[in-house]
Amino acid sequence: MQKLFEHINRYVTIDEIEFKEIAKYFDKRSVKKKELLYEPGNKSLGHYFVLKGCLQLYIVEEGGTEHTLQFAIDNWWITDYLAYHNNMSSDCYIQGVKASTVLHLSHNKELELLKRFPKMETYFRKIYQTAFGASLNRIKYLFIYSKEEIYFRFKEAFHDFVNNVPQYLVASFLGLSQEYVSKLKRKNNS
Repeated sequence: MQKLFEHINRYVTIDEIEFKEIAKYFDKRSVKKKELLYEPGNKSLGHYFVLKGCLQLYIVEEGGTEHTLQFAIDNWWITDYLAYHNNMSSDCYIQGVKASTVLHLSHNKELELLKRFPKMETYFRKIYQTAFGASLNRIKYLFIYSKEEIYFRFKEAFHDFVNNVPQYLVASFLGLSQEYVSKLKRKNNS
């Protein structure tokens, strides 16, 4: 929980007494590698804060191809934001990429939290603005860079992430094939 306390204080100021009350709104969960936290049609879409590990949000095409939309590593949030805030089911999956420890916040508990602690409204607004900006950057990359540039710019910006997430998932997130990413890595290492 200390990580969440520190993360919140990067955006708004809360003291330890307030945080003890805020922490009551979250459920701590252990997630196994490949464990599904959410699958399409389920009504209980949650908002997850990763204390340790990595989660993936993805969709599956009719033919079975997975497309990664979002990742969350230590100190990142993840959910299908539009479905979550409209309290609807999502067509996305949320899965553990590796064994992880997460904090779960349900939609109803978040509403209670925001009512009781208005500072948290500011905190979440800033989190959502950051997530939206990251999504716009990803779209920008797709429009203006070659496939090779997309990979190397992403790798430069998120070096630790690229080194800690399986290559096929990084490829899926960037809209590239695993074979192409392997070729780029070999080319870069020679």
